[in-house]
Amino acid sequence: MHRHDHAFRSFNALEQEGLVLRSRRNLLKAGMAGIAGLTVPELLRCREAQAASGRPGSAKSVILLWMTGGPSHIDTWDPKPARPLGNRGPFSVIRTKLPGVVICEHLPKMAAMLDRFTIIRSVDARKSNHEPNTVFQTGNRLAEPRTNPNAYKYPAIGSICAKHRGPNQPGMPPYVAFRVSESHLARAGYLGKQYDPFIGNQATRLPQYTNVGVDTGRTAGGDLLQFPAGLTSERIHRRHSLRQAVDSLRRTLDDSDDVAALDSYEQRAVEMLLGGRAREAFDLSREPEKVRERYGKHLWHQQALLARRLVEAGVGFVTLDLSYHSASGTWDTHGDKTPPYGGITSGLKPILPLFDHLITTLVADLEERGLLDSTLVIAMGEFGRTPQMLEDDGRNHWDNVASMALAGGGFRHGQVIGATEPDGGDIAERPVTPGDLAATIYRHMGVPLDTTYLDHTGRPVSVVEEGAPIPELV
Repeated sequence: MHRHDHAFRSFNALEQEGLVLRSRRNLLKAGMAGIAGLTVPELLRCREAQAASGRPGSAKSVILLWMTGGPSHIDTWDPKPARPLGNRGPFSVIRTKLPGVVICEHLPKMAAMLDRFTIIRSVDARKSNHEPNTVFQTGNRLAEPRTNPNAYKYPAIGSICAKHRGPNQPGMPPYVAFRVSESHLARAGYLGKQYDPFIGNQATRLPQYTNVGVDTGRTAGGDLLQFPAGLTSERIHRRHSLRQAVDSLRRTLDDSDDVAALDSYEQRAVEMLLGGRAREAFDLSREPEKVRERYGKHLWHQQALLARRLVEAGVGFVTLDLSYHSASGTWDTHGDKTPPYGGITSGLKPILPLFDHLITTLVADLEERGLLDSTLVIAMGEFGRTPQMLEDDGRNHWDNVASMALAGGGFRHGQVIGATEPDGGDIAERPVTPGDLAATIYRHMGVPLDTTYLDHTGRPVSVVEEGAPIPELV
């Protein structure tokens, strides 16, 4: 006869006694038999025990500012003021906090605090493309869907961190992304859908902009973490009601690969809903008005404030899709006269001051709150743009070289890494690969660099391909 407590007394699913989870089917059985009996005190005790046990690498986080479409390196962080107009472009330069270093005139706030940043001017973007934007988000050149049919299976760096670290605080998702389009983000791929990013748009309401950046005055987004009318935490915990919900779920499940992800989503959603920590983090109304005004009312600025709130609450990795439209991205400044695209003057110039305010406000706020050393901020896109301007004010894709900016993470900053040839067309010194970026992030997040996952053939794949942590930073 079964005479001792089962493993779900305090939600200790890994305890080797009584009923133990060994399969998806067992998890469903356990859900019907045990999860419905959980109480809020039991859940809180579980959280406290998890927090007390600690996590490898401590409470580190990453905020990726994804400049969707591919920002022009020459017209941002690697200007060529002595070159002919067709090469240097329409913008002037501005001196920075770093002696002898200049950047685009439309980034004055960043110039004034460049001692807190590292600019990398020699990013090797070969084979990177967009729609989907996956090479740099995975750190793997094979993750290019236009040339590799299995490209979408390579996991995002954020998904690797989600699997091997989890969140920094119980009750929070490990990886959150705000997106305009699915094609703008890499996902978990081979790791399984349970490590896909939690889409932040589902959990908060944000200003709604047109695909050319006009504020409509409306808000859009979901209330995923809000209690529906008439539903309370007490009602959720009533065994009969929850059992009915689980029974209904069970009838709809099949033997597909999505079952594990669905189980994970359900468990995470219940914990996030009942715990309240995630609800509060996604609720911008809880932020003092003075802080909200400091960031600004623009969509991207509100997302940046949410990113800070999320890492402060315990999210490990946050990606912001900085685009107005769902095609190739707002930074894809070919020079097209047909919206939603634009050129360097018509498309890039209006968004540079917005970005300048976003990144400097975010970095300053993180620093003031004591979060900058533990939070790595990265700003980048898919590639650079052609050194020679087009006749219609634009620049085409250019994967020979790109630039990126980093801040925080406890790294050494106040420097420029690498250089390009005089026209900005090729790397002159110190190439930095997608693998180098991935290795640097994993080093920061405490993910072992020899970590592997299995592909569709069962072959182990390293999370770091063609790369190592950037020594100038670490």
